[in-house]
Amino acid sequence: MKYMNSKKTSEKWGISDRRIRVLCGEGRIEGAIKIGRNWSIPIDAVKPVDAREKNRKNYIGLEFDFSYIDSLKEVIDKHRPFSKGLANSLQEKLVVEWTYNSNAIEGNTLTLSETKVVLEGITIGGKSIVEHLEAINHREAILFVQDLIANEEMFSEWNIKNIHSLIMKEIDNINAGKYRNENVLISGAKHIPPKHYEIGNLMQKLIAEYRNKWDKLHPIVRATLIHGEFVKIHPFIDGNGRTSRLLLNFELMKNGYPPIIIKNEERARYYDVIDLAHTTMNYEPFIKLVSKLVIESEELWLSVLD
Repeated sequence: MKYMNSKKTSEKWGISDRRIRVLCGEGRIEGAIKIGRNWSIPIDAVKPVDAREKNRKNYIGLEFDFSYIDSLKEVIDKHRPFSKGLANSLQEKLVVEWTYNSNAIEGNTLTLSETKVVLEGITIGGKSIVEHLEAINHREAILFVQDLIANEEMFSEWNIKNIHSLIMKEIDNINAGKYRNENVLISGAKHIPPKHYEIGNLMQKLIAEYRNKWDKLHPIVRATLIHGEFVKIHPFIDGNGRTSRLLLNFELMKNGYPPIIIKNEERARYYDVIDLAHTTMNYEPFIKLVSKLVIESEELWLSVLD
């Protein structure tokens, strides 16, 4: 790959050299590499949208009383750090149930117990290789998200693509971590995703909106918006649902809330609130669903902490 320095990039994009360096530091220029004090930018890098651009979106239903949720979080926080045994127990339960439900929503036929066995390295007769890979890959994606949080990594296109790459590893290596280059429809949804040539610009706007417009919103609202607006763009050919649920929990866990598990049995309601948000900008039902699940997770944690 060929690279150019910040000065050359500045001339090409018509913005200041200082602004280029700021964008690189914020992780908004994909593939930019820092060598010493200087930045090397891929010659085919896309100019980021201006994060200061006025936000014309009019979201509905973002107001919610999170006082009970936050009070439960405060009780949980008093028990931190958790013992090693408890932490391992919660981790195992989380990985198995999150993986099972997230994959089941997308049509994977492994049962909860079969998912647990597959994650232990055992092959299930009668199940496809893809279904085995979906379970293994999802666990790796969860661990990657946890590493991002531990290392205080930013929400970025680069990390979104890395998450997607893990989900699709050995299932679809050609499209893993790459935005789609064709148009798609979502079965059963009223919302029609944007054209493929709009994706790069829309994803940059999503990152800019998250960093500059949503910073004052409650973390649960931000998590819900990340999920909803990401799926609305539908940037990948496949794996958008699993990626979106990982991004939702990334935001929750980053802010100290336990991750949620959207259960396969709630799939119909889950799809309904997403489609409502996409077609009307009304996020209230989706936020209520996420909030209910956060409370369930908090109460589960407290039941083993007491």
